[in-house]
Amino acid sequence: MQAKPQLYGLPAYKPGKPISEVKEELGLKKVIKLASNENPYGSSEHAKQAIIDAVMNSAIYPDGYSGELRKKVASHLSVNEDQLIFGNGTDEVIQFLCRAFLTPNDNTITADPTFSQYKLNAAIEGAEIREVPLTKAGEHNLNEMLNQIDEHTKIVWVCNPNNPSGNYIGKEEFEHFLSQVPEHVIVASDEAYIEYTVADDYPDTIPLLNQYKNLVILRTFSKAYGLASLRIGYGVAHPEIIQVMEPLRPAFNTTAYAHAAAIAALEDQEFVEQSSKRNREELEKFEAFCQKHHLFFYPSQTNFILIDLEMPGDDIFAFLLSKGYITRSGQALGFPTCIRISIGSEEENAGVLQALEDLLQERKQGSES
Repeated sequence: MQAKPQLYGLPAYKPGKPISEVKEELGLKKVIKLASNENPYGSSEHAKQAIIDAVMNSAIYPDGYSGELRKKVASHLSVNEDQLIFGNGTDEVIQFLCRAFLTPNDNTITADPTFSQYKLNAAIEGAEIREVPLTKAGEHNLNEMLNQIDEHTKIVWVCNPNNPSGNYIGKEEFEHFLSQVPEHVIVASDEAYIEYTVADDYPDTIPLLNQYKNLVILRTFSKAYGLASLRIGYGVAHPEIIQVMEPLRPAFNTTAYAHAAAIAALEDQEFVEQSSKRNREELEKFEAFCQKHHLFFYPSQTNFILIDLEMPGDDIFAFLLSKGYITRSGQALGFPTCIRISIGSEEENAGVLQALEDLLQERKQGSES
């Protein structure tokens, strides 16, 4: 049997080891996961209750059109219902975009490094992938991305804030970029971490949909809303784009549990705001740690931080794992001497910062001996 030739050699997504497996392998009683940028404070109590209530209807298929959730999101964003498409996480909406618009005759443009799913799904469709390196500061090089656009370009991906660097693109820069992109090219603005942003000049993209028919906005309930296990995300765009993608959406691609929880979570903005506030307070502790030890870090508008310890990322990962902390090695993310750490609770952060302190102390002693 012969599959699509572009599938051979493509890497499958490899999640980190589960906590139970790490405990058994290393003989640890307690393991903290700070690797997947989840909300350490869980989800809204209203969302939890909504899931419990939804259990009574487990034998019934979910609403394939996500009707009630669609109304809530449309109202929350002040957009029309026909401007929305829902997916099994934003990953699936990215898949819809690539399946709908990319062919082997097209190209797509991404930053590098950035979220891996843009490149993976474009490769599956056989499209040419043009990767533009981030600047030394970890930011999108929007001018060079513009230079890469030609008549065969279909999608430009902008991860804002970017994963894994955490940097953001400001309002003025983003709007200028958008105004320069040809109308035939979709600009996909992935805003998975928008609820964590605190920058005054972070772009408000929803109103821009009225001006730019080629803008697609991606958002999720997995991060600040704390519903990662339910896999519910969505895209917002001009109705013509949504209409093209809708036939690609499986009939029941999102669950009734996800619908119920997301509706309840939307109604509890206080939880989201408190999660964001506490995240920023804890993130500043990591920044202070880096400044104290003269470590370079990428300024983050997210719930994670990328720190350069000037040693192999896999070694940093292994050391922290031995202390009971699952993080992400920068070597797997395009930053070979860095570690990416999700911001946890106050207690979790104190522990991993102490582990980093121990690592730096060991390195110092090693260099002196």
